[in-house]
Amino acid sequence: MNLPLQTPAKGLTTRNSVEQITVTVVICTRNRPALLRKCLTSVSQLNRTPDQVLVVDNSGGNEDTRKAAQDFGARYVVEPLAGLSRARNRGLSECTTDIVAYLDDDAVPAPDWLDTLLTPFSNRHVAATTGRVITPQTTIDLQSATRIVSDKDPHWFEISTFGGMGLGSNMALRRNACGGSPLFDERLGRGAPFEIAEENYAFARLISSGYIAEYLPAAVVFHPSLTRDSIEQEARNSICYWLLLFREFPKQRFTLLRFILRRLLRKPLEWTREPQEPGEIVTSGWRVLLKAGFDALWLFLRTPRHRSSKSSA
Repeated sequence: MNLPLQTPAKGLTTRNSVEQITVTVVICTRNRPALLRKCLTSVSQLNRTPDQVLVVDNSGGNEDTRKAAQDFGARYVVEPLAGLSRARNRGLSECTTDIVAYLDDDAVPAPDWLDTLLTPFSNRHVAATTGRVITPQTTIDLQSATRIVSDKDPHWFEISTFGGMGLGSNMALRRNACGGSPLFDERLGRGAPFEIAEENYAFARLISSGYIAEYLPAAVVFHPSLTRDSIEQEARNSICYWLLLFREFPKQRFTLLRFILRRLLRKPLEWTREPQEPGEIVTSGWRVLLKAGFDALWLFLRTPRHRSSKSSA
């Protein structure tokens, strides 16, 4: 079962001034101080100055990383247990601002990135916003439009869990909507057993709790080419992810099975997904899928459901 999140307050004014909203930019990094400096330089040039910048060092501690954070006036914490979900959860737990915005350490935001990403939070029912990630391979689609997703949308589960809401390298979350429990499942994401889709799972948790998420293509960050695993690894990770969703979202099992079957049969999506987004269902040969299925089931069964987490500053 999903751990409970705080649901939207009832009977309150749904609008709040964006100017009054406080925000922390969290940058998760691991032994890449030169890239981190480039990212911090771009953050220092944003039109909207964040109230705080937090660098989460997902290593045992790196002096060059600490120095880079210090040089830009950023707060520095160490999350020694490897895993991007762990680092993101640590960043969320360390913040006290209304909004927590995330960047990868190799991402460069456009000057108006934070302004654009924050605008929807004037509506107190909005818990997450994301933007466009532009890589050297990105084809700009001038027709791309804002996407607003709630649990009233018949395709909300597919959209949130399979790549319709953007990437974790360009997202912002309402902190008090995330509850007291870790939002990101630490079995998911880079450095974890299932190296996939930790942000998509988090979006689904928030939307299933009654919140709204918005994808804003005008909120742009520039990113190097996204790394891809082998087709075998992608298939295994995807199937592990399906199994996790099947367990954690029991009310959506029929929707999940229908979606997977349609993808395996090469049926077109009933909604639009940008091609570089995560959560892609692998539609390779059946031999690859069968082997990946056995590997994924074994990995899923031997991975603890909730791993303990101990962090140090």
